[in-house]
Amino acid sequence: MQNSSARSSEQAALQLKKIGYAFDKEGVLRKIDPATDEPGKEPYSYNVKSDPAENERHYQNVANQIPEIVYDLLEKNGLSRTYIPFDQAPERSTFVFSQPSKLLQSKKLLVLIHGSGLVNAGQWARSLIINNSLDHGSQLPYVRKAQKLGYDLLITNANDCKRFCNGKENPIKGVETSRDHMKYVWENIVLPSNPESVAIVGHSYGGCLTLDLVDNYSKFFKESVFAIAFTDAAMGSPQAKNRDYLSEVACDWVASSSPLDTPVSQSNKSIRKVSAGHTKHEWTSYSAIDSVFQFIEEKYEQRMNKK
Repeated sequence: MQNSSARSSEQAALQLKKIGYAFDKEGVLRKIDPATDEPGKEPYSYNVKSDPAENERHYQNVANQIPEIVYDLLEKNGLSRTYIPFDQAPERSTFVFSQPSKLLQSKKLLVLIHGSGLVNAGQWARSLIINNSLDHGSQLPYVRKAQKLGYDLLITNANDCKRFCNGKENPIKGVETSRDHMKYVWENIVLPSNPESVAIVGHSYGGCLTLDLVDNYSKFFKESVFAIAFTDAAMGSPQAKNRDYLSEVACDWVASSSPLDTPVSQSNKSIRKVSAGHTKHEWTSYSAIDSVFQFIEEKYEQRMNKK
């Protein structure tokens, strides 16, 4: 399947080039310079025509190439695909990324959970990838930082729950929804691998998916998950039995005009909220990354000191 994956990413890059764009060495999407056939200095532009509908079609055509390009970069950074459900053929399944390829008794495991909508594994915000850079909108900075700190990695892919068959979009059996995806990943990859210590970063609807996991696997979380970092999470109230635990291990970096890490609100036995240092929702993961990892590392040190 690696050759098939490589072909898909090459096709995406070629299609992007046909549209007139490529990512430069800094990960910025640039218009192709006709003189060199390489990325030039002009950035991506949404308004290419006078017709708004044509501009949106142009944007969607560019956006459709992003997932495979990001997947390729994840693999170039040492992560591997695991196809799920295990009993389905790859063409009828989805996948997650991990490093190492077979997670087993990780000393430190970091799980990344993206939000809802049109983002896939390795992405926080597609619009930032297109309009700013890969580092702004992808999970690659989190991957690199985690690797330097000695974490194993698991990157979920909860929106990739459908495949086209005979011209129709069909749910993937066993992982039909984002919640099903997370439950399958937890029961078939995380729990059997028996990790020693686990941290989670969840953006936007990734917050709701994380709380579902906490509610369904409370014993595992209280024993093994030492830090949960949310970035402008969308989520309801946790179950009463988990509130004390979450108030201890979780923090949410929310969109705010206040400086980074400024307390925003915290009532008794609730998840602490601090400023992500940016007013826009889609920017919070990028703007808060240093504080997120400082929080995770501090929680890990506290965990080790208790042992």
